[in-house]
Amino acid sequence: MTGLALGLVLASALIHASWNFLLKKSGGGAGLITAASVLSLVVYAPIVAAALWLQAGYAFEPMHLVLMAGSGLIHTAYFLLLDRAYRSGGDLSIVYPLARATGPLLTIVVAVLLLGERPGPTALAGAVLIGVSALVLTGNPFAWHRSGARHAVGFALLTGCMIATYTVWDKVGVATFLIPPLLYDWGANAFRVMALLPIARRQAPGAMARAWSERRAAVVAIALLSPLGYILVLIAMVFTPVSLVAPAREVSILFAALMGAHLLREGDLARRVVAAVGMVLGIAGLALG
Repeated sequence: MTGLALGLVLASALIHASWNFLLKKSGGGAGLITAASVLSLVVYAPIVAAALWLQAGYAFEPMHLVLMAGSGLIHTAYFLLLDRAYRSGGDLSIVYPLARATGPLLTIVVAVLLLGERPGPTALAGAVLIGVSALVLTGNPFAWHRSGARHAVGFALLTGCMIATYTVWDKVGVATFLIPPLLYDWGANAFRVMALLPIARRQAPGAMARAWSERRAAVVAIALLSPLGYILVLIAMVFTPVSLVAPAREVSILFAALMGAHLLREGDLARRVVAAVGMVLGIAGLALG
């Protein structure tokens, strides 16, 4: 993995952990997620238009719409499952690592089996070490029945499955079909909004307006940070194997764990430090591999 790719992924990791922290802290809900997605469309539209104007040579194909629609639907499931995990009583420092550890490890398997990627042994060892460190970070999530939050474990694991699915799907979109990352993310978000709007209206009429009125700062921050974090990943995937990008993103677990421990008072900092060391060594393996 090149230094540029690693830098993009690490910046994305910090951004991703930050908006997850805001989602957990704000209480989430379909109304807030939908409001943030709609605002993202408005804010990023002129940026996407300018990028397409400056980037000559892009040729639209009907298949591009199919890829963006598929990505939008997968991301819709991802957002709803992640939000449900947090609202089921799951701590940020538990739900986030479980989801992030499951997704990239599944991605590596799919990338090797279906995309023909062949990461070196050092990179594979680094990826495995990151995944193991993520599991160490969670402690024993299956003991959550004592806190009444055991359902969050299932939602977190399902979220991880969605992460693996959209990562491989989106790699094909930006690397095989050469859809510009900014346009790809914006188009996927447009389809996500079309899926989220009826869900939000059915589940909680007026929830979007309440989210905008009562939690406007969180809506704006998530609207800006969520697309930015993933656009950086899409750019990295254009010239880097997905089997390297996916596990490198897991360094966001460290950021989320520290935010959970210090800002949300979720505790158990010692185990997080041990897991963080494992992640750093894993990232080094990816960079060398």
